[in-house]
Amino acid sequence: MRRKSFADFDCSIAQTLEVVGEWWTLLIVRDLFGFKGHYRFEELQEDLGISRNILTERLDGLIRNGVVEKRAYQENPPRYEYHLTRKGKDLFPIIMELLNWGDKWASGPDGPPVLLHHTTCGHDARAVETCSHCGEPFTGRTVEGRDAPYVEQKGRRFAS
Repeated sequence: MRRKSFADFDCSIAQTLEVVGEWWTLLIVRDLFGFKGHYRFEELQEDLGISRNILTERLDGLIRNGVVEKRAYQENPPRYEYHLTRKGKDLFPIIMELLNWGDKWASGPDGPPVLLHHTTCGHDARAVETCSHCGEPFTGRTVEGRDAPYVEQKGRRFAS
């Protein structure tokens, strides 16, 4: 059963969920970041244990929304790899925050199942969100929302 559409919601979170809010979608995106080197349909299907029709649906939606692109790697028969676009790669902080939350609140007694190794400094680390202006931690306790200035355009409100 398809969930309610958020297409008419005037909310950035709702618009993001419209693209990546279906079950399996963020796990497909996670795999396409290449941590495990999965870019082919069969690899994704095997790693996730997802049915072929659901994987096809989710990939088609990601392609339609410009998050993923399909690249041929074989001509006869035609076979493809799936790669994140720049738009898809911008989901990295979302994936990292879901990982952080899961590590803190949903991992078992042995701790998180995956460690992130920062190749630049050579240490295991976790991703942290910081303010783009001052560099201080950006958390639910240090952030508040405020209405953005809007202009009317074609009957819909857009941030100016």
